[in-house]
Amino acid sequence: MTTVLTPASQLTAADRCDRCGAQAYLRVVLLSGGELLFCAHHGRKFEPELKKIAAEIQDETERLTAAPATASEEER
Repeated sequence: MTTVLTPASQLTAADRCDRCGAQAYLRVVLLSGGELLFCAHHGRKFEPELKKIAAEIQDETERLTAAPATASEEER
């Protein structure tokens, strides 16, 4: 049997860390099925263990340091 992973959608403010309830910036798709969501702090804390059980890790922590778009950039 072959498993095909579809591209995950971008995490939103509604996605919350399964550990503390903060906004999630990491989605971990498990080898056993299902997924876990983590804030940047808990994603870093559990990273070594998560890599052992993850089929895929979607890391959007770069959004924490990205400059917000200005009004003129949004109009383009």
